[in-house]
Amino acid sequence: MRVLICGGGVIGASIAYFLSRRGVGVTVIERVGVASAASGKAGGFLALDWCDGTSLEPLTRRSFALHARLAEEIAGDWGYRRLTTYGGGVSARRRGNVYGIDWLSPSVTVTQQLGSTETTAQVHPAKFTAAMMRAAEEKGAELRLGQVTGVVRRRGGASVGGVEVDGEVIEGDAVVIAMGPWSILASAWLPLPGVFGLKGHSLVFETATEIAAEALFLECREANGTVHAPELFPRPDGTTYVCAISSESPLPMAPADVSPDPGSIERLQRMCSELSPTLASAKILAQQACYRPVTRDGLPLIGRVPGVEGAYIATGHSVWGILNAPATGEAMAELITEGAAHTVDLSPFDPRRFPPLDPARLRRPPP
Repeated sequence: MRVLICGGGVIGASIAYFLSRRGVGVTVIERVGVASAASGKAGGFLALDWCDGTSLEPLTRRSFALHARLAEEIAGDWGYRRLTTYGGGVSARRRGNVYGIDWLSPSVTVTQQLGSTETTAQVHPAKFTAAMMRAAEEKGAELRLGQVTGVVRRRGGASVGGVEVDGEVIEGDAVVIAMGPWSILASAWLPLPGVFGLKGHSLVFETATEIAAEALFLECREANGTVHAPELFPRPDGTTYVCAISSESPLPMAPADVSPDPGSIERLQRMCSELSPTLASAKILAQQACYRPVTRDGLPLIGRVPGVEGAYIATGHSVWGILNAPATGEAMAELITEGAAHTVDLSPFDPRRFPPLDPARLRRPPP
């Protein structure tokens, strides 16, 4: 069996890893590079129980456990560690910091503990994705750079036979669409519902060892009254990642064309300076933006493409892509090789819950 995975982000790499563990031949096709989009620019925050009470709960709990297991099983260091997580905000009334977090400004009040080292953790998303891809390659998977431009259909369109890559046909028995928000392009090749991109901005600071393993979810207000919810994630490599300021800017046709919205990085930098004197004086290592893949109901699309044998999709994980990648990869490997997933019930994520997107609605690049 040969499985072709379109997309070299964390979802594609995780599927490749779990398939290769089963001895399945895998080719991952990626047009820019491993973790070149959101998988390389996300926060990497993991939470055991933040999705409890929703359809994501079984997937999330399974994946949180897998992250801990993978850190023991796979060689390499991708910054996996447990965290204590807090919530709070900026207040004109300086009520003090009862949790003893000493790298924040006096105006920041930490009001609650949101998670402990039992329930919250982190990874460096780009390093984790690269490690999963390397582990898959060690078990026989292949990474191929190139742009997928179509899916080859057999038997009058009833099954897949491969994909078109830069004018060449690569044959395969199964095709998995895992291109993040760019999975919407596959709606021109397969009967798939729409996947959309929500843009976010982030900064990475060089903070050395000044900040402990404490994640923060804060709320603050800009001078114009706009309220934001910045997330701050110190990492064990001596950097601190901060994200905020989402937008609905149109998704570019190519991941390499993603850039921050005008003024957004400057706004985020001012926000960080107000939140922490440590961040105010720290060197900025990265100023970036990425698009998270989202669906109309906020749940991912994981499963078979209806009406086309051998076609699958795994995308739309929104803010929980890094967290839920391992369990998604494990379940997809079960589905492809055994005909059904056993570790997680995938029925809430069935692509058939939405009608297919009309390919005529896709925005075409200029000639």
